[in-house]
Amino acid sequence: MRRFNAMLRLIRNPLIPKFRIFKRKKYMNIFLYLDKGTWIHRLDPRTKIMGVLIVFVICLCFNHPLYMAAISLGVMLTAISAKALVNFWRLRFILILLIVFSMVMWPFFAKGPTPLWSWGFLHVSKESILYGIAMGLRLATFVGTGLIFLSVTRNEELTNGLIRMGCPYPIAFALSTALRLVPTFAGAGATIIQAQVSRGLDLESGGIFSRVGKFIPQAVPLFIYAIRHTNLLAMALESKGFSPESKRTLYYEPHMRSIDYVVLALLVVILAALLYMRLTLHLGVVISGRM
Repeated sequence: MRRFNAMLRLIRNPLIPKFRIFKRKKYMNIFLYLDKGTWIHRLDPRTKIMGVLIVFVICLCFNHPLYMAAISLGVMLTAISAKALVNFWRLRFILILLIVFSMVMWPFFAKGPTPLWSWGFLHVSKESILYGIAMGLRLATFVGTGLIFLSVTRNEELTNGLIRMGCPYPIAFALSTALRLVPTFAGAGATIIQAQVSRGLDLESGGIFSRVGKFIPQAVPLFIYAIRHTNLLAMALESKGFSPESKRTLYYEPHMRSIDYVVLALLVVILAALLYMRLTLHLGVVISGRM
């Protein structure tokens, strides 16, 4: 309150030039959950968790770019149905970098029977290029699947689903707390960067390495904030008598419905069909012996 009164006196001081204050119309949302109310949002959290795991296994079935593109297209259609494209747009640079880096790096480490270019110990083949494209799509699909899951699942639902699936409560609580702290630390980091920029820190000039070097000192206050926040969280848990071994009753108690069983059955059928295509028909393989 004293600080606010001091700032108010400074603003009212006629010797200090006045600055026009603009009101921001839109605030940055550092959380990934989107309250859209789609049919995917209404699924049981256990269905979502098992569905994500099944999709991860599906992504490992093929290493051909065409087959991986079909799987990626299915994930994108799911994102459209869940109205989660906003988060995909927010993380578009990460998804693009994953695909580009895989396309550039994997051709030098995977070997194929059709060589295209060689220089010393470096060899690039047609199959390795196709494999690199497939790996880029696979990584982007992994991230996209997790992004859809975080867009349609609240933190409380994730904890509840893990507990109902038999996960020990300390593990479920630690995982949910970690997911909750990620946007908190991201917001704190953005606040620290904005405070330093307002004090004259130039983050736009120079090359990419000099820009990265300017961000390194900002990790010190963020690290201090993380220690302080973790200490406050531990004291809050102790003051409320937190005990992992005690029995709990849950306010939120979801139940499996018919649509949950239909979704899980459909995913299992798709996984079985894709495994049959890969292991029996040997389809979707660019380089044998690799996933």
